[in-house]
Amino acid sequence: MSTRDFNEHSITDAVVERFADTPDPRLRQIMQALVRHAHQFVREVELTQDEWLVAIEYLTRVGQICSDKRQEFILLSDTLGISMLVDAINHRMPAGATETTVLGPFYVQNPPIKPSDADISGGESGTPLYVTATVNGPDGTPLPGAVVDVWQSDDDGYYDVQKPGEDPNLRARFIADENGKVSFWTIVPKYYPIPADGPVGDMLAATKRHPYRPAHIHFMIGHEGYEKLVTHLFIEGDPYLDSDAVFGVKQSLIVTLVEGQGTPPAASGKRQAGQWMRLDHAFGLKPAA
Repeated sequence: MSTRDFNEHSITDAVVERFADTPDPRLRQIMQALVRHAHQFVREVELTQDEWLVAIEYLTRVGQICSDKRQEFILLSDTLGISMLVDAINHRMPAGATETTVLGPFYVQNPPIKPSDADISGGESGTPLYVTATVNGPDGTPLPGAVVDVWQSDDDGYYDVQKPGEDPNLRARFIADENGKVSFWTIVPKYYPIPADGPVGDMLAATKRHPYRPAHIHFMIGHEGYEKLVTHLFIEGDPYLDSDAVFGVKQSLIVTLVEGQGTPPAASGKRQAGQWMRLDHAFGLKPAA
């Protein structure tokens, strides 16, 4: 198709045709669909040239603020619900398997390996929380040796990578015992705002949206023969459960903390005194295809 005389109606077919000889069929499908949907968006809203320039400048700012400790494009994807849509399409779970949710921008590769009942709070203030998690197949069979990564924010809503210093805090890796179990001490998580001092924050402010995520603990769990599970556990009663800024909440991932009774399990140091809470949860992994 010649593009010497295209107009607002014919240009889409012309651009789609330009990708017809793309050798990779999946790349061809994606590029042609992208063109069709993007062009339809422009037609639907009748985008002005000034608005398109603002969009280009906005995406430029998103890229410029990215670093090895901050991924603004992931944050943008999260707040537009795209991350959760991609996650949902790619993780249709069978009965007995735990539902997934977004990875988020604060995961760090190769966290420190900790022994059972370790305290990962690093002395951070907050209500002590004892977590026991078991890792099973969808039929309830324990999975010994499962690798369980956990990470969370502190009581002020900050992750260790957002603060000065290089020491990992409130994150660790555990290896499940012969019963598929891991246990550790941490602190009760609290709701917090996603980073709102950049382009994503500007978008939220302009559209009268809040930046808050409900309180949660991240889990990434792997075992040979099973798909890696990336999920959160959200705390019942949090004020932002129904309006998570990144649309990550699922009913099956909401858990209730119970007040600890008696002497805390494997008590250590400060964990022996005062109020403490506990969380017991079973995770189910989906067998690999």
